[in-house]
Amino acid sequence: MADYVASMMDAATGGENKYPFQGPDDLLDRTPVRIIRHFMEIVDRELLPAEQIDYELNAAMKNRQIGVVTAIGSLIRENGGEIPFLLMISKKS
Repeated sequence: MADYVASMMDAATGGENKYPFQGPDDLLDRTPVRIIRHFMEIVDRELLPAEQIDYELNAAMKNRQIGVVTAIGSLIRENGGEIPFLLMISKKS
């Protein structure tokens, strides 16, 4: 297992936070969509366990040279409402 960090910005409010998480050593070798899915499963299971969340991904890209995945989309809350986000995932330094 390797250590990663996800930096997420709420596009509606400008609020941002960093979320450390663990994943397979080869996580950044996977497609951007699979990398984001891994993180979102952690969000659903560990970061927001009291609320079922889903997400809609509008774009995802990977910069292989610097090892960063960038995504834009929306978190969809079980009790209604969408939260637009900008997400960047990289190995923790």
